[in-house]
Amino acid sequence: MNYYDENGQEFFDGTVNTDMSSHHKEFLKLLPKNSHILDAGCGSGRDAKKFKDLGFDVTAIDGSKKMCELASEYSGIDVKHMQFQEIEFADEFDGIWASASLLHVPTSEIEMVLDKLKKSLKKDGIFYASFKLGDFEGERNGRYFNDMTESAAHDLFEKCGFTTIKTWLTNDARLNRQDERWVNILTHKNNETL
Repeated sequence: MNYYDENGQEFFDGTVNTDMSSHHKEFLKLLPKNSHILDAGCGSGRDAKKFKDLGFDVTAIDGSKKMCELASEYSGIDVKHMQFQEIEFADEFDGIWASASLLHVPTSEIEMVLDKLKKSLKKDGIFYASFKLGDFEGERNGRYFNDMTESAAHDLFEKCGFTTIKTWLTNDARLNRQDERWVNILTHKNNETL
């Protein structure tokens, strides 16, 4: 989180205006009206603000104090400073949005984190996540990354009690980053495993 605390404004400026509308559409069409959404690792607050503006009840968390400050100011939501490992919600959310955030969780902790997020979801809750495409794990440009392939993401979420709705690949939506590829996964909570 030190990276985001030290480079928060630069990261905010580089991501806050990124058009994620096609990703939002895939996620939101599966949620009931006025759903409660957890933006898990909200970064700039871009997506949390969009969901709030569309009439959804939004809870937003981020592990960086600096990003919490910037996202709270931008979105008008009181963003909670919280690491994934500290999550203790229970049956609270209709949907979880984890855009480019779980990719910072190491393999040794990812199943535990997904279990906490699964417990946070209501019955049949919807979960969206995205990861950089690849099989690299380790530090890159001052941050820890856990890249995924489509099959690795599918297998991980299925193992952790989710049923995959779809996976798909996209180019990075940020300007000058279109050569980077992302794995997107949309799942729902598999209640048979509870």
